[in-house]
Amino acid sequence: MDIQESLNKLFALHTFGIKLGLDNIKSFLDKIGNPQKRLKTIHVAGSNGKGSTSSFIASILMENNYKVGLYTSPHFVKFNERISINGKLISNEYIANFVDKYQKYIDEFGLTFFEVTTAMAFEYFVDANVDYAVIETGLGGRLDATNVLNPLACVITSISLEHTNVLGDKIEGIAFEKSEIIKNHCKTFIGMLPEEAIKVVEKKCNQVNSELFCLEEYIIEKNNHIELYTEELEFDDWKVPLIGKHQKYNAALASLCIVKSFDIDDPSVITDGIKNVVKNTKLQGRYEIISQKPKIILDSAHNSEGIKSLITEFSMERSNYKKSSILFGVMKDKNIEEMLTLIKNSFDDFYFYHIDYERAAEYTELKNIADNLNIKFEVIASLKEFLSKQLNGDKANCLVVAGSMYLLGDVKSILPEILS
Repeated sequence: MDIQESLNKLFALHTFGIKLGLDNIKSFLDKIGNPQKRLKTIHVAGSNGKGSTSSFIASILMENNYKVGLYTSPHFVKFNERISINGKLISNEYIANFVDKYQKYIDEFGLTFFEVTTAMAFEYFVDANVDYAVIETGLGGRLDATNVLNPLACVITSISLEHTNVLGDKIEGIAFEKSEIIKNHCKTFIGMLPEEAIKVVEKKCNQVNSELFCLEEYIIEKNNHIELYTEELEFDDWKVPLIGKHQKYNAALASLCIVKSFDIDDPSVITDGIKNVVKNTKLQGRYEIISQKPKIILDSAHNSEGIKSLITEFSMERSNYKKSSILFGVMKDKNIEEMLTLIKNSFDDFYFYHIDYERAAEYTELKNIADNLNIKFEVIASLKEFLSKQLNGDKANCLVVAGSMYLLGDVKSILPEILS
């Protein structure tokens, strides 16, 4: 089976949608020898920041000369981006062989795309004999396919209202779903969570004898700067290459996890891991600037909290541009009205694009919400034509692309053709 045939089979599993529950993935893992039980893992959940925090953790471990597997989602351009070891993507050959080898079980258990991909990551990391694997959850935590681990540490980056149709519409309920990744005697690290969420996490930690570390107890904020102080280390002058204050929180949380979970207390290893996160892990889409004149920014703000962080950062440079525009595409399970309300006063022009994905919001839904908010917009039919026009337009303008990581992936797929 060649790679394209394998990927076609994998992507066809999207038709099964999202199946929350662990029975199928556990049965499949049993059949293939439970590779997850042979991994030393750090399990990362959160409404926002889990991809960045996972990458920071992996990068710091890599700077300490460990062989580190990293499993994140979704991908931007290539499926292979989801599974990597020390920044090197999983090979086409391994993907094709895995799908071919286990096609019988994939069909037998009616596995979803994410379940197959998760099992593939586990087996790949075991086959490659990684020292550690950093595993990002997909949706929620309790019933997420990754929640079959017995990790060394659990990390919850943030909690906000998201996927309310699946996870519920209360912070406490979402906190419960995510806190269910916490296992007996593992260490737990949390970012700047709402008080009601912290109480839920504390309760879970008490139930399973997990030592809890709250980021807010180890940091001092000074203007736009964050200082981290632990018994082992003091960080008062460190540079985070990713733009935005929220990324400083993510870097601090990753650092706290490392110093409390591993015998790593060399400040240079921590700071180099943070500084080199993009080089080490190939992290993309975090306020990523792909063009300077005109300015084009890609940001993986995919829910209300992400949009708030984006607007906070963008507001500091908006006055630099003659005209500011946003290209927006979003999943239907997000709070679209709140997201559009947040960006309403930050851009001059609004463009909507329908992402070719089963969870994407339909144009009619976007139109109804935008009309109610008195947002004038234009629908983009051809992404290639739109991006070409933007790149060849007024050099004093700025375009922000946000709303969904899948939209960023579509843009990134098209850019090489436009720029060639």
